[in-house]
Amino acid sequence: MQRRSTQGVVFVHACPKALCQHVEWALERVVGAPVSLSWDEQPAAHGAYRAEVAWTGSPGTGARLVAALRQWPMLRFEVTEEASHGNDGERMSYVPGHGVFRAPTSANGDIMISEQQLRHLAATASSSEAFRHGVDELLGAAWDADLEIYRHAGDGSPVTWLHQVV
Repeated sequence: MQRRSTQGVVFVHACPKALCQHVEWALERVVGAPVSLSWDEQPAAHGAYRAEVAWTGSPGTGARLVAALRQWPMLRFEVTEEASHGNDGERMSYVPGHGVFRAPTSANGDIMISEQQLRHLAATASSSEAFRHGVDELLGAAWDADLEIYRHAGDGSPVTWLHQVV
């Protein structure tokens, strides 16, 4: 039997210096291999650092990475997981005060909203404004609004690869 594999990226957008090594250890526990990230100052948050790392592993690794990083509520991060045989792609974002946003993604990374989600929203929205607000919630607009400045600070940064031990 062939073992299924997928890949994705962990974007740690803002992490206090004192937690950088702890983040690496948490990622190591998930992938089962040593992790050494290249940390850069995060210009969008004084005293914070950012890093990104690409990973390969079995489907569901992205969710396990999110669970490992959630233990520090002051972090800002995103984890993507590409689609694999029998599994949709996903984007998971964490922002302090908002918690985790998790949504399926298309091949190009767009958030996917299901027919049932739209039908429910259309049936329950009391106005066009409520409908627009509901679509924003389904797309994770609050997380995007918070993270956008941190994302731009990392444009052009080098990416390290993590491979899950099989």
